[in-house]
Amino acid sequence: MTATDRDTTNWPNSPLDAVTAAFAKLTCDPDPLTLDLDPLAEEFGDDSDVPRGVMTLPELARWLQEHQRAYTVRDAVWRELIRRARHDGPTWVIAATALAMPALRRSAGQLRTGWSGDAYDLDAEILTGFLTALRDRVDLSRPAPHAGLCKAGWRAGYLLRQRAGAEAVPVDDVERVTGPRTPKRPYGHPDLLVRRAVRLGIIDEVDEQPYIDLRLGRRAIEPIAKRLGLPVDTLRRRVERIDTRIADALAAGLLTDVISPQARQALADAAQRRQRIRAARSAGNTNADVPSHPTLAAA
Repeated sequence: MTATDRDTTNWPNSPLDAVTAAFAKLTCDPDPLTLDLDPLAEEFGDDSDVPRGVMTLPELARWLQEHQRAYTVRDAVWRELIRRARHDGPTWVIAATALAMPALRRSAGQLRTGWSGDAYDLDAEILTGFLTALRDRVDLSRPAPHAGLCKAGWRAGYLLRQRAGAEAVPVDDVERVTGPRTPKRPYGHPDLLVRRAVRLGIIDEVDEQPYIDLRLGRRAIEPIAKRLGLPVDTLRRRVERIDTRIADALAAGLLTDVISPQARQALADAAQRRQRIRAARSAGNTNADVPSHPTLAAA
């Protein structure tokens, strides 16, 4: 949609209203935006009265609102919306945001209580938090991706209130809304730990940046896997094995204490084995990845 497609003098000032207006243009006749649900049927499970075939996005939004407990269908639809928003351009970003609008407006209404600043600033912060999660943060392998997106929007608005010194917002279950807190680590900054793990061979150099992007940057896995030329499941298994190796190394004191030459050599040998296996499998054109090495004890 370009500036010539709309009268800018009548365009809403509210960011949330602007999304709704853009969505209305995308879904109006004669060519409304649609989603074919048949390819998702296997993910729908046994939920009764599940939708089928091609639905316009407004029809799909109404169905989801009327079937709040159709969790399996909701998750499958939202995984597809997020995939399209990440890979198919702004049209699907607007579509996904519009389908989440009821939750985003509830967050805006709640957070405006006691807020003395510009309501549009709060709306914009909520929208920015949602869009950041939509682009990078929500993991499609986890359940309830819609909830994760909406929580991200709420958190962004809540943090703006905190920065502005606004009064606290009462909620029924703050842990449910704001998500788990990251525990304090006893070993310094995570990026320094990752760098040490690379130097010791616990993380292969080629995996350093993808690991940082996924675990520290909380980026979406699909674009990273595409950039690396790997299936998403292969990259996910690789990162999970790195998690295990780091946990084992921490438990053994390899990342926090001075280690012996023998332990350092054992790590280097394990890294070389992984590289040989990975190279051999790559030459064989298989998507299988390298198994993790056994837990190493501190010398």
